Amino acid sequence: MSRRIERSIARRELLRAEYGDSDDEDYEISETPNTIPSITKHSLPPRDILKLFYDSFHLLFDSPDLEKFIQSVKTELYNREYLAAFDNDDKRMAYCCRWSPSRALAYTSLFGSLIEVRELIQSQEANVLLIGGGAGAELAAVCSVLTKAIVDNDASEDLDFNIDLFDIADWSRITNKLSSEIRKTWFNNKYQDEIKINFKNHDILNHSTDFSTYNFISLLFTTNELFKEDKKKSLQFFQQLNQTCEPGTLLLITESAGSYSHIEIGTKKFPIQFLIDTILLGKHYQKNPDDGDWELVRQTDSCWYRVGNDPNEYSYPLKLENMRFFFRLYRKK
Repeated sequence: MSRRIERSIARRELLRAEYGDSDDEDYEISETPNTIPSITKHSLPPRDILKLFYDSFHLLFDSPDLEKFIQSVKTELYNREYLAAFDNDDKRMAYCCRWSPSRALAYTSLFGSLIEVRELIQSQEANVLLIGGGAGAELAAVCSVLTKAIVDNDASEDLDFNIDLFDIADWSRITNKLSSEIRKTWFNNKYQDEIKINFKNHDILNHSTDFSTYNFISLLFTTNELFKEDKKKSLQFFQQLNQTCEPGTLLLITESAGSYSHIEIGTKKFPIQFLIDTILLGKHYQKNPDDGDWELVRQTDSCWYRVGNDPNEYSYPLKLENMRFFFRLYRKK
């Protein structure tokens, strides 16, 4: 744990000891929430996030082919043809225009409301890995919380923030465009050396990765894709997380709630979160919490992010989607 996080936690505990818990305290996600807020005070406002995507890709909204590519991606995702859905730049750009803004709003709320994740980002000292994050929603969410922390507290003298994005599809044009816009608009062309953003066209299942340097790893709507690609290698990937992540590392996983996220192992079907819990927490974690390599910090099997109604905050040329999903936040022992 960094010195800055320790100081932040210590300050919060001192305030609670002196004044108690306030009824007006900002929304914090409970251990089993059924909703997350549309806006969190710990990030940039929704209008800034939507403007980021619009300014980055505004030329595409006038393209006569945009709707065609959106429908193509939608059909292939529905059929779980994940590799085909993102096999060219036209489809990737269409996805980024249509769905990434909604995802970015939800992820920003999630990161800002999960106190463990929020404080890590606010520390301004982190090494973050966004697996399957090529479409830019996770990048926007992390940078939104980070930018708010810098604006509120000034840049820390210890500012040292690295964001790696790994994705099997080549999202380099998208991530480069978003990164450039973030640096210009949110970071005001500062912190070139202190904040690093790197995209790698990297199949996490077929490349050995050293996870020991990362203190926050996310798999947001990615786990189903991994198991669809290769179940055996996906199991090995999670075992690698068990073996190589350092104590204190946070791992956040989200997926669609309900039967869409059930997986077949042999002749049986399981909710994918049950399988992941078993791998990370151990087979007997419910009776023996010390069984596995990770502890379960927060969870829900179903929660909603709902887009707000304020037209000043939620103006965007394409439809913004509500999201229903489950999440698990783990911490390495």
